[in-house]
Amino acid sequence: MARAGLAAERVVRTGAELADEIGFEQVTPSELARKLGIKTASLYSHVKNAHDLKTRIALLALEELADQASAAIAGRAGRDALGAFANAYRDYAFQHPGRFAAARFRLDAATAAASAGPRHSRMTRALLRGYNLPELQETHAVRLLGSVFNGYVELEMAGSFSHSAPSSEESWTEILDALDSLLRNWPASSS
Repeated sequence: MARAGLAAERVVRTGAELADEIGFEQVTPSELARKLGIKTASLYSHVKNAHDLKTRIALLALEELADQASAAIAGRAGRDALGAFANAYRDYAFQHPGRFAAARFRLDAATAAASAGPRHSRMTRALLRGYNLPELQETHAVRLLGSVFNGYVELEMAGSFSHSAPSSEESWTEILDALDSLLRNWPASSS
């Protein structure tokens, strides 16, 4: 029986907060129980195991990130939408580093399909419509943007760009301009 006053949503939100504090990989049922001030056995009334806990945190992070990105790109197109979309991801990563890591947690196919993950893809494809890419090229462009955004942000968060000029902010802007140019001039398919 679940402890009175302790809802599954609170458990997951507290787990997400803990991920931001100590890192997503460090979140365990025992660490979360300690933060909640309960016994680990009591936590299992709300989550099945460590994998279930991490999955739920990942689902929360994907939802939050989708909401933030959606709000950022509303009413925008082209370079303006690209910048707003990219900055939403980057801002979320710096505000919630553990949750950002959780958003990349490997989910099984059914869970992934039911998550906010497909919403991210739809938003990216909507953004790309402003660039008039051939539909067959959209998947490549979605993967490119995801790779650049995630890769850059991970390196930036690790301090990889803090040791030399120009600033990582200046590079970020230049990279977004280069992506915009690439998307406007997407190469013709060779297949």
